[in-house]
Amino acid sequence: MTTNTTLSVHSAELKKLKAHLLGIIGRELETQPSTENREEMVRQILHQSYESLRLNLPMQLKEELFNEILAEVLGFGVLQPLLDDPTISEVMVNGRNSVYIERNGKLEKTGITFDSDAEIVQLIEKIIFPLGRRIDIDSPTVDARLPDGSRVNATIPPVTIDGPTITIRKFKKGKLTVEQLIEYGSLTPMMAEFIRACVIARLNIVISGGTGSGKTTLLNVLSSYIPANERIITIEDAAELQLQQDHVVRMETKPANIDGRYAVTIRDLVRNSLRMRPDRIVIGEVRGGEALDMLQAMNTGHDGSLTTLHANTPRDAVSRLETMCLMAGMDMPIKVIREQIASAIDLVIQQSRLKDGSRKVTSITEIAGMEGDTVVMTEIFRFEQTGIDPDGKVIGQLKPTGIRPLFTPRLEAAGFKLGPEVFGASLGSMFNNGQRRR
Repeated sequence: MTTNTTLSVHSAELKKLKAHLLGIIGRELETQPSTENREEMVRQILHQSYESLRLNLPMQLKEELFNEILAEVLGFGVLQPLLDDPTISEVMVNGRNSVYIERNGKLEKTGITFDSDAEIVQLIEKIIFPLGRRIDIDSPTVDARLPDGSRVNATIPPVTIDGPTITIRKFKKGKLTVEQLIEYGSLTPMMAEFIRACVIARLNIVISGGTGSGKTTLLNVLSSYIPANERIITIEDAAELQLQQDHVVRMETKPANIDGRYAVTIRDLVRNSLRMRPDRIVIGEVRGGEALDMLQAMNTGHDGSLTTLHANTPRDAVSRLETMCLMAGMDMPIKVIREQIASAIDLVIQQSRLKDGSRKVTSITEIAGMEGDTVVMTEIFRFEQTGIDPDGKVIGQLKPTGIRPLFTPRLEAAGFKLGPEVFGASLGSMFNNGQRRR
């Protein structure tokens, strides 16, 4: 058989050829389970297949076929080039003819398509199978991760009416450093120094923000400040934190089996972590009743804990914590819950994705205690937007409010004597103007 050089790798004939070759390669690899140099093995099997089938393909077409087949066998099919592209931060499969990406904070539609819904489901199953997770009509949603740590959410009908979907939040190769965040304008050097002092001084910190705002990235940066001699327990739905310390125990939830039993939840892991002699507990995200267990842990000697949650403002973050504590099923008055929050949480860092796609720390707020039935919150740093330039880029400034936090003595006890310039005001103005007389 010979082929016309005008044939595309996406033509119907070559799709059949590709499927045939995939079958051959699959059978060959099953007989050779070694994982070493599988790319070269695939290339050799293809070469032998071309010879046995007497195929005379142009070199360019052979290379395209090789790349696509390699992506199918060792990667994730048509999505693999998107996953390999370092400029893409998110991949969204909305259906077989609708694949979008996020690049530099902006959404773009790709020309990638799937032949059928079944092909998307096969890809989902390929992702979740090594993790022991399942997706079917009784459990039509699943959270998982790729081998590189990228976060995956998948759904199938009946919960998604128009067919299966896949959403992949890509794992950044090479963890972002605080220096890079400063370079990108996500925070200022003074804010970074302040946050570092807060982590080392063992303040309990909540990172608040919307979906895709960069909460996990910031959590990774904050966790890098934890001293290397401390024992850290991380708790996540899908493990994606990249802690650099040696003494880290990573814990991950487990979904229920086919009978709906034996699930291990975030709440289960938070409770268990207290028996593991943690110096620090880092929770990837709180979203339910585990919030109450977390607050109780913070209030019983497990200070220095870090977590994230979904909220649009620091005040909303406190309200979300209240709601999540009520989800724990405990019959507690709202004032008692607020007292728990006020005594447990020291700092709320608000992370936001702005209209131009940039991500910034837009507020750092102290939880200063209770006043009557209200949680008192004091903003230490804020982002003030002043406009939008002709290119659509948000113009603004990150700056201190001039207020020194009440927990300053804890920072000083940890060896940090932050000067008044960090907070944007002289000591005299901070006290003489009556902003904080405590």
